[in-house]
Amino acid sequence: MAQAKDLTTSDEQAYLDDAASRCHRQGARLTPIRRSVLALLRRRSGGLKAYDLLELIRHDHPSASPPTVYRALDFLIEQGLAHRIGRINHFVACNQHCHDDASLFLVCPSCGAVTELHDDGALAALATSLATAGHTLAGPEIEISATCRGCAPHRRAGT
Repeated sequence: MAQAKDLTTSDEQAYLDDAASRCHRQGARLTPIRRSVLALLRRRSGGLKAYDLLELIRHDHPSASPPTVYRALDFLIEQGLAHRIGRINHFVACNQHCHDDASLFLVCPSCGAVTELHDDGALAALATSLATAGHTLAGPEIEISATCRGCAPHRRAGT
């Protein structure tokens, strides 16, 4: 499982309150189970698989089932609060406030760490290259295999 992020309770509450406000403005509701799922994703730097989420969510919601978690994840993705990283089949909390554009995700092939990269120039260049090639993005997540800072020394050393 991914490492837990070092977040203060007040930071987490502010993030979750902001997410609830965003949902409300869009005519949706961040229910307690959705809020719990989002909080768990926010705490994990590399994201979580759905069944790992289910195991964790059952601590506070013992009757939770796989459909409960998948419905919560679908809702969070629809609201722009989470992403599915297909390369490693993990879900991650969104770190942006707006999803009018695609997001770049760096996925470490060694440890599975996921980093959401904010680079408007790279996105613009990619969009131009795709258009030139006659393509458009099929989804909002762009996943790039990139060795993280923690694993890079091990890769260079060949371990």
